[in-house]
Amino acid sequence: MPRIPIFRLGRGSEEILPPKLASYIPEVSLEGLQLGVDNLRHDVLLSPKFTEQVRRQIASLIVRHGGLEGVLAAETPQQYGTLGPLARGANPVSRPFSKVGPADLKPLLSEQHVAALNRAKAAEDLGIDLLARVAIVKFLRTELNSQFAQLLERGRAMLKSYEGVRQQKALEYRERVAAFQVAKKIILRKAGQELFRILREIEKETLARMRRSLFGEGREAQYQLFLNPLLFNDDGGDPYLNAEHYVMLGNYERDPDRFSNVRSITCAFLRSLNLAPASEPDAKLDGWLNVPENAQELVGAGSPDEATPEGRSQKTRLTAWVDLLEREKIMESVLASYEVVPLLAEYSPRVNAQQLKNALISREERMRVEKLIEEHGKLSCETFYSATARVAGCRGADRARMAGRFLLDFLRYHRDLRRVEALNGALDAVNLVANEKMRELSAMNGTLYEFLLAEEQKPAEEKIVRHVIIKADVRDSSRLTRSLLERDLNPASYFSLNFYGPVNKLLSKYGARKVFLEGDAIILALLENEGDVSLAVARACVLAREMMEIVRGYNQLLERAGLPSLELGIGISFQDSAPMYLMDGEQRIMISDALNESDRLSACNKRVRKAIESMRSPFNVYAFQTVSDGDSADHPDDSFIRYNLNGIRLSEAAFQRLQQEISLEPCKLDLPALWGSEKFQLYSALVPVDNDIFRRIILRSSHIPQIDPQTFSLKQWTDRSYYEVCANPTVYTMLESNAAAGSKN
Repeated sequence: MPRIPIFRLGRGSEEILPPKLASYIPEVSLEGLQLGVDNLRHDVLLSPKFTEQVRRQIASLIVRHGGLEGVLAAETPQQYGTLGPLARGANPVSRPFSKVGPADLKPLLSEQHVAALNRAKAAEDLGIDLLARVAIVKFLRTELNSQFAQLLERGRAMLKSYEGVRQQKALEYRERVAAFQVAKKIILRKAGQELFRILREIEKETLARMRRSLFGEGREAQYQLFLNPLLFNDDGGDPYLNAEHYVMLGNYERDPDRFSNVRSITCAFLRSLNLAPASEPDAKLDGWLNVPENAQELVGAGSPDEATPEGRSQKTRLTAWVDLLEREKIMESVLASYEVVPLLAEYSPRVNAQQLKNALISREERMRVEKLIEEHGKLSCETFYSATARVAGCRGADRARMAGRFLLDFLRYHRDLRRVEALNGALDAVNLVANEKMRELSAMNGTLYEFLLAEEQKPAEEKIVRHVIIKADVRDSSRLTRSLLERDLNPASYFSLNFYGPVNKLLSKYGARKVFLEGDAIILALLENEGDVSLAVARACVLAREMMEIVRGYNQLLERAGLPSLELGIGISFQDSAPMYLMDGEQRIMISDALNESDRLSACNKRVRKAIESMRSPFNVYAFQTVSDGDSADHPDDSFIRYNLNGIRLSEAAFQRLQQEISLEPCKLDLPALWGSEKFQLYSALVPVDNDIFRRIILRSSHIPQIDPQTFSLKQWTDRSYYEVCANPTVYTMLESNAAAGSKN
């Protein structure tokens, strides 16, 4: 194929700028995971509750899309009972069939995926979650075909009971069962696409955020393989699916626009640009074909901007691409592929989709389609004729635009086909354990990956291995009490209604328990059991932030009522061991170093309050050292001044634990710094509170300054650090604004 010529301009010539193409090879890596008992595949056991209920739901989906409700409702109990073995150990589909939609399947699939992600977090290995995702897809694919076969067999068994009697009804049922069998591909496509839509919703609403929260952005490219419209398609050749999501290519050897031919032509087009030598292996070209954005780089997706050098180069390549499609006699098929899409709803399945497409450009095929439409009686050829005219009349810029669109859609299709191939390879590496004997053998050898729901897991002795303490300290409680008493108001009800009562309602949500309650403070504990993925520190941070939000909301009401407002200081401390207890009669009293530390973290020095408030800082937590490191060695606590007003301070151990629990992403905001030289670092993170509920936290890490306690002037920055969970809503608003501005750019 000749090189693309130099693009001639009015004032001379301009060399074509080479395109900058990206490359992508889809893969699913299960390396590092234990092989099963056959030393070839990974043994996986999915939740028995999940598999049983999903089998029933898939069967109901197939019944609905196949129109078998009335047929199977005519089964007798005796007939139904003879089909038990077909259910492969699960209960047969309940009769009569209930209407099933995404709302029924979604919680089942979501719960199993979340359980798998928690299992991966417990092992600190994201590959375990990938294995579970592959296993779930394999199970769903298998069940689609299995349940269809079982339902077809049930329909045939039911027909036998009508032989020789009630002929009219038997004829109706026979036609419906026959239509069900003939429409297998259509029914499985519709059921598969419904499953795909549910999986995509779960990924976007819950799993993606939860995964990034727990593991960061590490292997997101591999998870894109599960967001593929071809996920439940056997060979990627379904014309209806391709028409909806990509472009309808030819299916037969005689079709010039069949996939293999279009791929060869596209590779030849890339080679003609001198991007790769003729000896370059197809693997490099394949990588380029897997990136749809390359269509924009190559031909401006059909509408290049000729005002720029890049756009003029794209225009030249687009012209060459159109000429190539014309020479290979594909261009007419390309136009027909797009014009046929709106016709499918009107004429198909009465007219085969490929036949309908070919009729837009072939006179011989057009006559056959016209005859089929006329035989139907209720269909009109008007829409068909309009589409035929548009294909014949497409010229110039419109033709080039369609050629550019075709390149984009073909690259998307090529990428997703390769993703399916990569996923199929991973499916072959998974062995879904189907019986108890195999489960015992694999478990005995330590090679079984079990993904069970919470209620199916064996209860283990609850051994507490670590704990988190939260202390919320009310500032100037004595002053508040005096102020309320002077106005003949009840301090007890004031604290109860505006602080203690609302906080109590949050405890079950975060798995926290009260250690004890003081007149001006509440102390909470989050206990972490062995093997749990409770994210105790992360949940404590969200709980503390929500406590601050509650107090802020009540303060607005108190201000309107002319009552004094509440001020808090919260400290969060972590201890990597279980707390101890002493008994005071029947009452257990916790003993823990974390209690003492949380008390220090929640404290606020009155002397430093004025200095900080005058700065109007968006931060609520500071720490200052008053003597040098050497002088502070004997009495470290006496050498620090702490500021915590409506803030949440985190201990160093708690911050380090938080880094293990969730992914902390560094972020930058334009905020004031102490003395203009403070080098603080901000981190943003999402904390999963429930399956589809996430809360954002922003953390601040800063070095502790050594100051002159008399003049409050900076002497030097020490190597020690302190940590804050930001509670000021302004900081969160700024982060959201920056994120929104970044997405627009």
